[in-house]
Amino acid sequence: MKTDIQIAQEAKLERIRDIAQKLAVDEEDLIYYGDYKAKVDYRLIKKLTHKEDGKVILVTAINPTPAGEGKTTVAIGLSDALQKLGKLAAVCLREPSLGPVFGIKGGAAGGGYAQVVPMEDINLHFTGDIHAIGAANNLLAAALDNHIYHGNSLQIDPRKITWRRAVDMNDRQLRYIVNGLGGKTNGMPREDGFDITVASEIMAVFCLAQDLQDLKDRLARMIVAYTFDCKPVTCGDLKVQGALTMLLKDAFHPNLVQTLEGTPAFIHGGPFANIAHGCNSLVATKLAMKLADYVVTEAGFGADLGAEKFLDIKCRTGQIKPDAVVLVASIRALKHHGGCPKEEWGKENLAYLKKGLTNLQRHIINLTRKYNLPIVVALNHFPTDSDDELKLVFKYCAEAGVEVAVSEVFTQGGLGGVELAQKVLEIIEQNSTNKQEQKREFSYLYTLDKSISEKIRIIAKEIYGAGSVVFSKEAAKSIALFEELGYHNLPVCMAKTQYSFSDNPRLLGAPEGFELTVREVRLSAGAGFVVALTGEIMTLPGLPKIPSAELIDVDANGKVSGLF
Repeated sequence: MKTDIQIAQEAKLERIRDIAQKLAVDEEDLIYYGDYKAKVDYRLIKKLTHKEDGKVILVTAINPTPAGEGKTTVAIGLSDALQKLGKLAAVCLREPSLGPVFGIKGGAAGGGYAQVVPMEDINLHFTGDIHAIGAANNLLAAALDNHIYHGNSLQIDPRKITWRRAVDMNDRQLRYIVNGLGGKTNGMPREDGFDITVASEIMAVFCLAQDLQDLKDRLARMIVAYTFDCKPVTCGDLKVQGALTMLLKDAFHPNLVQTLEGTPAFIHGGPFANIAHGCNSLVATKLAMKLADYVVTEAGFGADLGAEKFLDIKCRTGQIKPDAVVLVASIRALKHHGGCPKEEWGKENLAYLKKGLTNLQRHIINLTRKYNLPIVVALNHFPTDSDDELKLVFKYCAEAGVEVAVSEVFTQGGLGGVELAQKVLEIIEQNSTNKQEQKREFSYLYTLDKSISEKIRIIAKEIYGAGSVVFSKEAAKSIALFEELGYHNLPVCMAKTQYSFSDNPRLLGAPEGFELTVREVRLSAGAGFVVALTGEIMTLPGLPKIPSAELIDVDANGKVSGLF
């Protein structure tokens, strides 16, 4: 079979103005980046307030293997399938970070015959949004150190600086550094460090802001340090929120591209899901909801991370009510959660599969009972899946009372997702026509009036299955400070391994009664949430022994190879 990049390079793309016309977007609202990419003016949302919002379909997954579960591929294929069924659909995805592209995971533009294109551009610099966010992050860091150098009138304690620098690359060497060396004219020596750009609070702010004024207001509220008497110092105190907004104003317009089958695709913003909230920008989603009848969007990693944050943070901020959820799973991942060794994933083994179904079961319970949402399980098909294994999963889903469909979008594109699309349309229609007592009404997991520690406990116990939550002394101290400062009513963004319901990546299946340890709690006042860090989660990943960068090349004519 052809590689992803070969399929993408051979595709015949439609002009982006023609893609925009499918959504009735006029040229005056487009900002062209060549023939196949454009930004759509976010202010178009306000022109369309009279239009009814389209249906929102969230694509999430069980806890993945290191290779991922194919959520992006399914989301793209599902939008193509809806288009094949005559529906006006659009897909909303995150922008890929260069760190994973050159690291271990590779690109994030889908795969096989369910891709967004131009794939090379999307996986590399695209329209420069992430670079703009990195520049804004580092301007704020420079302004902070410059303020200290020129007299420190705000009385910032250099030991209590919380703002870090950013780089869009996996580089463990930069996690903890000392800078300002070389004498008085080169700044004040202090400990510092870098986060990957997509973990910057500015990325979260960018993805949750509803317009430029909201963006500027949120940037101003970001806390960068504390004074000697423990008072917060904000970006607004440094008076650079206007400059940061200027750097981001063009990037703030959502990016429009297309799938291999010409379905409109909005790709905008890209916060990590195991560190940040893992969803594309709110303005892109809300714009798509005004332009399309069905909006397919994806939340990163498993439903315990991406879906929980999409539902409790993004939906709450944007007042979005999802109409259906697609839960992606695969036979190989289910066997992995049943304890099957990697080298045996391709061999039939019903015992491992049956044991691993506990992971799928908990995600189904969480989505249907905790959030009260209708779902369809999408079983990503692999050639090694046996008929008996497929039957076992179908039997389990029938007993659990949820629909299931085999997804073959990787090999067949939209055609391989038609059955899935039909089942999604059916559950949306069924739920909308149900009597009030039978209708599923989406609800949040927790109310914002609860304490920070209580919200963390609710997520840990209700979604993860934890028996208890332990807070380090540093985490408990931070929570007390944030609540004293009046930030008790913010939602919580959990930073946790994607491979397990617990904070231990080796604890597979559906563990229960374990102890979850919160080692650090950070305040993202501009984004509007509190971040609880667990386990060994790093905000700047490192490269593997053999990074994907070693496999990527470009020939004398500029043709790229090795990018998937």
